[in-house]
Amino acid sequence: MKRVPFLMRMDGADRAAQLEAVRALKPAFESACADAQVENFSIWHMEQYLFGYGESLSERTDCFDAILSALPEGVTLVCAPATMRQMYHDIGIVRKDKSLIRHRVFATKLKPGCEEEYKRRHDGLIAQRGDTIKEGPESNFTIWYGDGHIFGYCELVKAFDHEPTPEEHAATVAWETRQLEIMDWLTDDMNWLTGENHPPVERVI
Repeated sequence: MKRVPFLMRMDGADRAAQLEAVRALKPAFESACADAQVENFSIWHMEQYLFGYGESLSERTDCFDAILSALPEGVTLVCAPATMRQMYHDIGIVRKDKSLIRHRVFATKLKPGCEEEYKRRHDGLIAQRGDTIKEGPESNFTIWYGDGHIFGYCELVKAFDHEPTPEEHAATVAWETRQLEIMDWLTDDMNWLTGENHPPVERVI
């Protein structure tokens, strides 16, 4: 199975109209997914970006080419499917039944020159984990880089939902505070920490 993330950017002034035009492409995307054996497909909106994600059972990466070459006016493809750089992975145990999970999709903007530092820090997390395969709470978790930004796709297992312990909260604050040295948030994940007012990510398709 090959993951096929891609990235679009809305450059026009009327983003609401552009979002509706992309939503209208849902039947075309669904048909392409069926033809190419692409599963778990979705498109997510944050600020000027549209982040697409799918899982190709046939390893094909060209299945959306015809659609993405004829996007609505003002919407530009900036990273073709399967060309974004993978920055992190924690696949764990993937739940085929998506009613068991909640999606977490997020985006940040890297500060200039910080791409390799971001990768280095996340490589450290992978090294700490080693060969351990976790039941949860995160599964099917990948992070991608494109156009100077970070885009994360994660499936949170509902059975692991709980209020963070003081130790978990302190660890999150420490990690995210350090990450603010190299990036700024586009989504609402860390509003509680930064005091900013970013809107939540929106699923478009």
